[in-house]
Amino acid sequence: MTEGNEHTLSTVYDPRQVEKRIYERWESSGYFKAGVHPDRPPFSVVMPPPNVTGVLHLGHALDNTLQDIVIRYKRLHGFDALWVPGTDHAGIATQARVEKSIRESEGKSRHDLGRDAFVERVWDWKAQYGSAITRQIRALGSSCDWSRERFTMDPGLSEAVREVFVRLYDKGLIYRGNRIINWCPRCATALSDIEVEHKDVQGSLYHIRYPLTDGTGEVVIATTRPETMFADVAVAVHPDDERYQAMVGKTVRLPLTDREIPVIADSYVDKGYGTGCLKITPAHDPNDFEVGERHGLEKLQCIDADGRLNALAGSFQGLSREEGRAEVVKALAAGNHLVKEEQIDHAVGHCSRCDTVVEPFLSDQWFVQMDALAKPALEMVRRGELNFVPARFTKVFVGWLENVRDWCISRQLWWGHRIPAWYCDDCGQTSVSKTDINVCSHCGSSAIHQDEDVLDTWFSSALWPFSTLEWPNVDAADFKRYYPTSTLVTGYDILFFWVARMVFMGVEFTGKTPFETVVLHGLVRDAEGQKMSKSKGNGIDPIEVIEQYGADSLRFMLATSTSPGNDQRFTWDKIEGARNFINKIWNASRFVLMNLPDGFTPVDLPSASLDVADEWILHRLSETVTAVTHHLDQYDFGEAARAMYDFAWDDFCDWYIEFSKLALYGEDEARKAVAQTVLHKVLTSLLTLLHPYIPFVTEEIWQALPKTSEALIIAEWPHAEEAVSNESAASQMNFVMEAIRAVRNVRAELQVPPSKQVSMQISCDSETSARLFEEVRHYLARFCNSNDIQIAVGGEAPEKSITQIVSGARIHIPQAGLIDLDAEVARLRKEETRLVSEVERIEKKLNNQGFVAKAPADVVEKERAKMEDYQQKLTAVRERISDLAE
Repeated sequence: MTEGNEHTLSTVYDPRQVEKRIYERWESSGYFKAGVHPDRPPFSVVMPPPNVTGVLHLGHALDNTLQDIVIRYKRLHGFDALWVPGTDHAGIATQARVEKSIRESEGKSRHDLGRDAFVERVWDWKAQYGSAITRQIRALGSSCDWSRERFTMDPGLSEAVREVFVRLYDKGLIYRGNRIINWCPRCATALSDIEVEHKDVQGSLYHIRYPLTDGTGEVVIATTRPETMFADVAVAVHPDDERYQAMVGKTVRLPLTDREIPVIADSYVDKGYGTGCLKITPAHDPNDFEVGERHGLEKLQCIDADGRLNALAGSFQGLSREEGRAEVVKALAAGNHLVKEEQIDHAVGHCSRCDTVVEPFLSDQWFVQMDALAKPALEMVRRGELNFVPARFTKVFVGWLENVRDWCISRQLWWGHRIPAWYCDDCGQTSVSKTDINVCSHCGSSAIHQDEDVLDTWFSSALWPFSTLEWPNVDAADFKRYYPTSTLVTGYDILFFWVARMVFMGVEFTGKTPFETVVLHGLVRDAEGQKMSKSKGNGIDPIEVIEQYGADSLRFMLATSTSPGNDQRFTWDKIEGARNFINKIWNASRFVLMNLPDGFTPVDLPSASLDVADEWILHRLSETVTAVTHHLDQYDFGEAARAMYDFAWDDFCDWYIEFSKLALYGEDEARKAVAQTVLHKVLTSLLTLLHPYIPFVTEEIWQALPKTSEALIIAEWPHAEEAVSNESAASQMNFVMEAIRAVRNVRAELQVPPSKQVSMQISCDSETSARLFEEVRHYLARFCNSNDIQIAVGGEAPEKSITQIVSGARIHIPQAGLIDLDAEVARLRKEETRLVSEVERIEKKLNNQGFVAKAPADVVEKERAKMEDYQQKLTAVRERISDLAE
């Protein structure tokens, strides 16, 4: 905005000169704060907390944009809207980043520093990058209540974590056990099932002989992991498999070792897979673990936590899993134990953080018993107390909860919420406490030590909707007013990681689902539909986009490209399109401002004072308000944006502004005041509709306009007014615009310059149509540039005229006087000759079988398309020559 002139906007909109200033004004004015209007109904949203591991990506930009649209929309709708911002400590990811930083800068490991000193370094990292992330969130325009900003390791949230852990432990729902877990050798920690990404990879299925120790034969097992055979404790066959029934109870000699292991029968074995015989390795396979439990088998481990073979593997000790596999296969072949090697494709688990192949690993870990937590959550979903947008995710969500396994919640890390369990070195008992303890609660000994592990990051994140609102203090003002929260907006990719866990934790500890509606959006992919990643080099930094195009352009592009639950593709032309739209709004606003007098006051708009174009644009505004409100209530952000775009670009900017110029530049002061009022009303309403999507530019324009609210962010959402609903005016203006387009098409076809006037004869189908066209004669004269318009019911077309058929009429435009007919025919004859030559040239090429056979298929197809295009043009030229020659 130009200083010193309330009603002036700069010639060009420059977001770099606007966005930071506008945001600081919003924040300093307290517009983001909830609780200022306690008389209003509450509406609350919690931000999916980004990790304090660096910078935001386009997925965060989409997530924040959609949440901000929701919160701004509700704020404009008169709600006491709370959006809680915050960040997540992200245990594995953050610890890995800090360890890497220390290793690269100082050549030290975390063990060189010690636990306390290392954790201090991570807090320093959090201070640096956590604030960087919040700056980026501000740059996006997110209208969060920063006075309520939270971090998953804040004291209050840490208190909530311990409260939940102890309560679940006391109920028997948290336990410590020696079980098979997913282990990442690189991250050196346990992973939950959903932190494992299964990828199809090429591998081998190895068929290995296990000879019966009594010399009566052998069994052949098929495995993808021969390096684990040193931990085999049995061979299993199906009890109904006649091939092996006689062998059950006997023993086989484990190849490359001197051990004997039994042949057992278990219905888990698939008779049709491989040879129908399975090696049972309880410490290295979760299904084998269950078989081992049923048969009381020993649990041997031949691979250690670092992913290397141990002493049980004999001479192979110290080899990595991959090296061990290769060497074991060589040894098996040399000993005549390898029957064959078969190439297969199979799913292999990878760490979702570092992409290392996950190792099934027998380990002492902490678990949450899930059945008791899942059932109440399922009941609430089935009763409709939690809704998903799009609804198809309800089935996906329910399916996961119905088949959920116990959740491994301990991580072998230093950064995170340390498990509140203490072990007594004297009596061996375990004590769990909400506060640190110094003596054993069982024997009173002071020889105790706390568990070294920390909790899974998702454990604390699961409490986010209520821990951020001061729970476990259920009497806290924020908890009582804003919980359950209203809506959660997040990506479908963390439906199980986060959403499901928030639901069952919320139901368990508050008796309510933590939100009423879950809105799931897709991923932002690159232009080819590939997932963005640093390794592929196809990632886009949202801050770079903002610096070049402005936050509004990025927001509008992301919001208009989204559809519920589906992925979208990022392309630079979409960003360009969004910027063009913003510039269109800016220029239209400049036009309105330049045509409002100093001290402008809107006049009343009785229907008698309105021109048909005024009635039409107010009708279209009412329709648009209704459509946008409906779509936003349904969380269909893309459809709401498209409704606004069409109205703003086509109806308001391209048509009504042009129509209004007749009154603005005319002599009728009353008509001028009506046009100014309509322009002001439509523009202010449009800015309000657009504000949740493009808040910066709309606020900047609003501040230059005569207005009723000090800031657009706290204005009132427009209402669809019954009084301005006018189907008749809409129909009539559709006639006008269709007629104008038709005449402009004729002008273009005849190459008639815009300055040259044309004659028009409108032959109407009925008296009604004739009356409607007569009422808009002034628009037709102005926008068709016609000095002679004849309107009648019926009538013959003038000689040598072009006829355009529109709703309710035929428009005839005589060509006499518009063009030199002889010169035009000569020009068309020349064009006909050229087109005939082009058609013959391509026909010859396509009739050449050598070309058709050897040329790439897309090249041949392009030539055929050219032929069709030239033939259509030739037909049109000949028809035109025929018309002019008559």
